[in-house]
Amino acid sequence: MSTRLVKKIAIVFGAGSAGTGWGNGKAVAVAFAREGARVICVDRLLAAAEETAQIIAEEGNEAEALRADVTDYDAVATAVAAGETRFGRIDILHNNVGLPEAGGPEDLDEESWRRALEINVGGVWRTCKAVLPGMRARRQGAVINISSVASRRWTGVPSFAYAAAKAAVNQATVSVAMQYARDGIRANAILPGLLDTTVADECRAAGTPDAGRDRRVPLGRLGEAWDIAHAAVFLASDEARFITGVCLPVDGGQSCSMAALA
Repeated sequence: MSTRLVKKIAIVFGAGSAGTGWGNGKAVAVAFAREGARVICVDRLLAAAEETAQIIAEEGNEAEALRADVTDYDAVATAVAAGETRFGRIDILHNNVGLPEAGGPEDLDEESWRRALEINVGGVWRTCKAVLPGMRARRQGAVINISSVASRRWTGVPSFAYAAAKAAVNQATVSVAMQYARDGIRANAILPGLLDTTVADECRAAGTPDAGRDRRVPLGRLGEAWDIAHAAVFLASDEARFITGVCLPVDGGQSCSMAALA
């Protein structure tokens, strides 16, 4: 076990996995624990959170599994309070919950539009609202929000609501970083590119075009959940103590290249 997050308490929203493999939130929670953090694993499906917490426990580290839907502030606040009761505080807030709502403006109905906003950016607001007061009282903390390269670039797939919501996540992250900087709180976002995760597996099963995805990445391959996890560990650690307000692409160079239009 490494020690970059020893004595830190992390809460990961979206810590479960959509399938049997490694999603971003699951990998982040396990990576935090491997670096010494005690981890509060939160997911809207308790069984998914429990699976991640069990992996952490089997590796000799400490975790708590809780259920909360990020569209419900009371549920979020209850999970945060339960985590603080068990571990005494929260040092790291990691927001991994997202919904890749597809479709252009003409394809979306009112429900789809609202759902994309409620989950992708509303979840960031609710978790920050619940966690930031404790961080501010202790004058320390790190917030990491998962955005997407779709927040900055056309990815080749119509995703009007998703792109708009993730762009809002970027600026919400900057807003938190600036407002709370003098309180010792840092906030950064990670912008994943094309990844081979459980979400990608779901898209393939649903018949979403997948051929050639790796060719759209300048490095020539898809990323993995662990690529996101490693970036999150760095941003959560004291190694990044002078980094705040950053929206960091983890995308194999996709956001720098016109290959995203392929």
